[in-house]
Amino acid sequence: MSDDRRCEPLTAPRSEVPVPWLDPAPFLRGIAWLDGDRPVRADPEDLERLPWDIAERAALPIGVRIEFTAAPGTRAVELRYRAAVPAPDDPLRALRHCFALWQGTRLVGETCAAPAPEALVRLPLPPDGGVFTLHLPEAQAPLPLALRAVGGALSPAPPRPRWLVHGDSITEGWWSTRPAHSWPATTGRLLGLDTVNLGYAGGARGELPLAEQLARLPGEAITLAFGTNCWSRVPATADWLYATVRAFVGLVRRGHPDTPLLIVSPVLRPEAEHTRNALGATLTELRRAMERAGRDLAAEGDSRLHVLSGRPLLGPEHLADGLHPNDGGHARLARAVAAALSDVLKP
Repeated sequence: MSDDRRCEPLTAPRSEVPVPWLDPAPFLRGIAWLDGDRPVRADPEDLERLPWDIAERAALPIGVRIEFTAAPGTRAVELRYRAAVPAPDDPLRALRHCFALWQGTRLVGETCAAPAPEALVRLPLPPDGGVFTLHLPEAQAPLPLALRAVGGALSPAPPRPRWLVHGDSITEGWWSTRPAHSWPATTGRLLGLDTVNLGYAGGARGELPLAEQLARLPGEAITLAFGTNCWSRVPATADWLYATVRAFVGLVRRGHPDTPLLIVSPVLRPEAEHTRNALGATLTELRRAMERAGRDLAAEGDSRLHVLSGRPLLGPEHLADGLHPNDGGHARLARAVAAALSDVLKP
């Protein structure tokens, strides 16, 4: 991943005296479960029923971030964190730990540092204070240890409505150049939601234990955005996907009978649209089956369920590799989901 924005570590002037360190737990957002003190994205008490690849991806804190209110005059926020350090032969070895600070829908700035087992980063704040979101570098599974203000005070940001987003690598954020640019993160900013990212690269193939885990999570809105991995990674037929979507939604509804729920069918995947998989289904046929399952459930009485077709949302120019959106594609997808979710959230 790359970005033309330069990130340089910052040093604090000697005259700025930090206040004592704060426990990061009240500031963390996007949390699904905790395994000890580490945020995870699958129930640690229910991992044995999940495929190994999903359990592995769930250990990454995708979408976990820090949200705080800074008093006027607060000059900076400092964060101590622990993170994995890639092995010498790891192709991600040179990928720096970049922390991005946002205020609403505006990027305030970034600070980057070389990978280290434990380190401190410092991000300057605008003088007027306000509510800020600090996005963490996800790839090395950073664990916040403590944070503090410089020249002022911090408090946890007010809670926002929780939005549970289940999907595959596209939902996880591939190939956005920063975690904050993924479509779930962007949609959450646009609508003022606490996005809980439950996207699993290579997964989201209709695994029913995940539906039961979703049913147990608190949330004020739910989005299911999967299906593309049912074309080739674990091939499915249209009839199988139709039945699986109905079963998946049925299990989610056991814990969320009236929660607004949006189904987003697969976005454009040129190689798969009219090519048959090992079981004879094209992605176009799988997409139609998924949408039909959602619409049938709505017609049968699930008035809080809506369907957004993914096919028209992106063109080939919005794909980084023929499958995953680039930053422009993620932004476009985010706007479409935000518009659809706004309708779903209406009473």
